[in-house]
Amino acid sequence: MTGELFDYPKKAAFGRVLPKNKVYAFGKATRRIQRLFAAEVSQIVWRFKLAPETTNIPAGPGVAEIQIFGVELKPGVDDVTNDVLSCIDHAIAFPIIFELTASMAGSERIKAVAAYKRPSEADSAKWVVGDYFSTDWLPANGERSPLPVALTLAGLYEQMIRRLVPLAARPGESLQAFVERHRVMAMKKREAEKLEAQLKREKQFNRKVELNARLRTVKSEVDALVGDGT
Repeated sequence: MTGELFDYPKKAAFGRVLPKNKVYAFGKATRRIQRLFAAEVSQIVWRFKLAPETTNIPAGPGVAEIQIFGVELKPGVDDVTNDVLSCIDHAIAFPIIFELTASMAGSERIKAVAAYKRPSEADSAKWVVGDYFSTDWLPANGERSPLPVALTLAGLYEQMIRRLVPLAARPGESLQAFVERHRVMAMKKREAEKLEAQLKREKQFNRKVELNARLRTVKSEVDALVGDGT
């Protein structure tokens, strides 16, 4: 999907560098994660803080603020490992929208990345971080879209996440259910790819019949998950 970048209010500008050692400490980064940070990330900048006082939008359930983090990639690096973003997400007790920047073919590119992040139902002091979704890489100086209209920051966050998910929403479907449906769909698609690969390698006729039947079932399940639910 192409996706879009948002034009954040100037009043919400924060512009502070986030030290990696603080992320390591609060995100409980393992040595492997620290090595990934060192190899992939040049700098993390806390670019915007979307809060009631900076947006004139009241807080909503589970969303008191939304943070926008700029992650500058090291030269020659064209993406960030999701484990790196997850470490930052676990270090910061607010929903985060990441904007990654990288130099590609002599020009600066940018893409938005985020996971649906919510307080744990078992422990409100902890956060549940789901799968990551992103836009394509876009020109860094390209046009940005206005923020979605929302009554609360929770509603704003929901719309921002929904626009990153490459799946059509169903009427009345909650964000949590929407993201979970995408997770299951992606899992089923991977299963279908594995079955197709097995089918190409398989020589025995009876086994081919079994694999074909399973593949048809999985593809039907994918179609059902992609559909509008009617």
